[in-house]
Amino acid sequence: MTLSIVRSVSALRVAIAAFRPGRVALVPTMGALHAGHLALVAAARGAGATHVVASIFVNPTQFGPSEDFDRYPRDEAADAAALAAAGVDLLFAPAVAAMYPGGHATTVRVAGLGDVLDGAARPGHFDGVATVVTKLLLAAAPNLAVFGEKDWQQLAVIRRLVADLALPVEIIGAPIVRDADGLALSSRNAFLTPGERIRAVTLPQALETACDALREGGEVVTTLAAAAAALVTAGFAQPDYVELVDADLRPLTAISAPARLLAAARIGATRLIDNIAL
Repeated sequence: MTLSIVRSVSALRVAIAAFRPGRVALVPTMGALHAGHLALVAAARGAGATHVVASIFVNPTQFGPSEDFDRYPRDEAADAAALAAAGVDLLFAPAVAAMYPGGHATTVRVAGLGDVLDGAARPGHFDGVATVVTKLLLAAAPNLAVFGEKDWQQLAVIRRLVADLALPVEIIGAPIVRDADGLALSSRNAFLTPGERIRAVTLPQALETACDALREGGEVVTTLAAAAAALVTAGFAQPDYVELVDADLRPLTAISAPARLLAAARIGATRLIDNIAL
């Protein structure tokens, strides 16, 4: 099957209009697709979508000046083939100018949720995420949109902006897809050297160990410090955070429901994130 590709907002709207009155799902991505992304497509179908639209856009406004925008992996042809095989109906692959035309001056900011954890470690990151996701949702006007739970904070930010702006779209979180050894799938895993890839599995292992300790009554501060120390011992830099949080991403000093353990740390030149529900 040949996948139809559109590159302008106007062409996207015309193509989606032809899908109505069907139930349209949007799966936003930055490309460099893997099985985790394709699981988002499956989640969209499972949620009753009759048509699935995927987007590929490496969004410059969510990268800091010293981050990896220029080297972020890009292979549109391979991505389009994978999406076609997964049964995606349409690919939206705009250029930067199509998303941010000359004179663009509007930013969407989700205060609070976007300021902690990754927001503190990567200032401005979630302003870029919130802005581009809002633009994609307005351009496609889907019935539902699917995002991966690996980016747990991103999912929380998007749910908040959709609620605050009363956007008529259902946001669905899809479970993390992991490699056989437990490492969460990520496009950035391609940056890991063979040695770093072996040591990277310490990240999910440290979170699992911490979760087990917390469930058995371990003290939160001590348990989180031990998880951070395990990462450093394995060759990670000092983590940006290892944090137990509630549904609003507020730090917890004791387990409550719901709770989530999140971490972000750099190994070599690659920054990895992960999270586990308690």
